[in-house]
Order: sequence, then C-alpha cells, then structure tokens
Amino acid sequence: MSRNPLTSKIAAPYARALYDFSVEQNIMHQITADFQNLEVFLSKTEELTDYLNNPLISLQAKSEILTKILKHRLNIETFKFLMVLVNRDRINLLQYVIDNYLKLVYQLASIRMIEISTAFAFTNKQKNELIKKLKELTKAREIRLIINVDSSLIGGFLIKTNSKVVDFTIKYQLQKLANHLDTVLEI
Repeated sequence: MSRNPLTSKIAAPYARALYDFSVEQNIMHQITADFQNLEVFLSKTEELTDYLNNPLISLQAKSEILTKILKHRLNIETFKFLMVLVNRDRINLLQYVIDNYLKLVYQLASIRMIEISTAFAFTNKQKNELIKKLKELTKAREIRLIINVDSSLIGGFLIKTNSKVVDFTIKYQLQKLANHLDTVLEI
C-alpha cells in the first residue's frame, strides 16, 4: 500500500474512535485480533480491496459482499464498524484505518513497528537475531517487522522506524563510494 499522508489523516479519527470504543467496552483484544487477521486477509485478496475501493460500485453492493464474506468471521463490533465505514462511503480507507488503529494499540503495548527493506529474504534465525537487537536498541517490549524484499539494494538492508532511516545496503555504500571518488578525482 502506498503511504498517502492525507488519506492517513482522514482515516485517523475513525481509528481513534474505534480504539477509544474498544478500550471503553473492554474488547480491544478482539478488535485488534480481527484487524490483524483482516490486514492479512486483505493483502491476500486484492480483488476484494479493488472492489471496495471502486467508486462505481454501490454502497449496498459493498455492504452485501462484506456481510457475505466477513460477518461470521469477525467480532460483531468490528463488523458494525466496517458497516459504518461503508455507510459513510469511507470503506476505501479501511487499510489506513487498520494501520492507524494498530499503531495506537502497539504504542499502548510498547510494540514498535519497524520496516525493513532487504535484497534477500531473511532466514528465521536472522529475523530473530534482528528482532533481539532491535528490542535492545529501541527498548520496546515487542518488535513487529514489516519486511520488503527489493533486489535493487544488491545486499544488506534498510531499516525505517518512525522518522529514522538506517541504511546498511550495498547500493548505498556504493553510492557513497562513488560520491567520494567524484570529489577526490575533481582535484
């Protein structure tokens, strides 16, 4: 999903309202589990995401498809919330609402979301070692990795968390070397 700050900003009040409601009703764990499962489900069903994002499809049709697919899989309150998004013609913001909601929950639980871009997929051992090291560095209770494989990085990895970027890629090292050689050879 591309990061659109405006869309994320529009989705934030919906996520906050659901978060506050889930705390008030003592159902945060159920809604969080629903949203984590829904996030995975939507990433695997691009057709459904495209269908929900299509402005030419009626709200009634969107409501019917969600009822058919998700009503019996989700907590009743999570499902009601999805219907609110449909009725307000904001279902296209669902992924952003999920992202914002989970950030609120993770912040409360001291869980850090860290995005890693790497040239090659990590083994489980590498992933566990990285998580262990990141826990030490960030003092977070738990780390949730979002791993993107990008072969253009050649090797190494890039870590993004909040506003910090740490670049350990070979591509970046080669660019630094090329820039250095350009300045040295201009003499």
